[in-house]
Amino acid sequence: MAKIFQVTARAGMTRVVEPLAHRLLRAGVTPNAVTVTGTLGVLVGALGFGARGHLVAGALIVTVFALTDLLDGTMARMSGGSTRFGAFLDSSMDRVADSAVFGAVAYWLATQHQYSGVAAALLCLAAGGLVSYVKARAEGLGMTCNVGIAERTERLLIVGVGGLLTGLGVDPALEIALWLLAAVSIFTVGQRMAHVYRQARQVPTAPGGQG
Repeated sequence: MAKIFQVTARAGMTRVVEPLAHRLLRAGVTPNAVTVTGTLGVLVGALGFGARGHLVAGALIVTVFALTDLLDGTMARMSGGSTRFGAFLDSSMDRVADSAVFGAVAYWLATQHQYSGVAAALLCLAAGGLVSYVKARAEGLGMTCNVGIAERTERLLIVGVGGLLTGLGVDPALEIALWLLAAVSIFTVGQRMAHVYRQARQVPTAPGGQG
């Protein structure tokens, strides 16, 4: 169901994003510049607003700038495909943005003495990083890992909705969203590890060894 939602949402957004991507390319803007700008916007929304308790503004700013993840990919495709450095930069900036979002959420919850929520936010941060790492490591070993119910889009959507509802007065919404996200993230790690295990059983050796 998550995959169906993501594919449908991306198909709808593409019709909006492609004209903008075309205009930016004609203006000389590079996909890498959009990647960095999007990350800076997320940092402003998360650290400048969310961490200070302005949850509605923070959630909206983070959502808008997180959509640049789709824009830079569209621009790269239109300009002939992503470069190796572009792919590396995009993945790295995603980790920076995710860390800012969950770090800001954990900080604000700590100021409110909601320590259960802090624990959930830190767990989301760790599990989210592991979700991405498992996929990257599998692909680095020549395997595929395009499975899981909680990819980055779904993770940001869950925490964004929780933050928005809490900012609108539904106090427990953010903590509930964080614990839900922690659970689905851990489940996704398990899904991906199982998927890679099934592939690895058919491969006698792997480069790099254990570590």
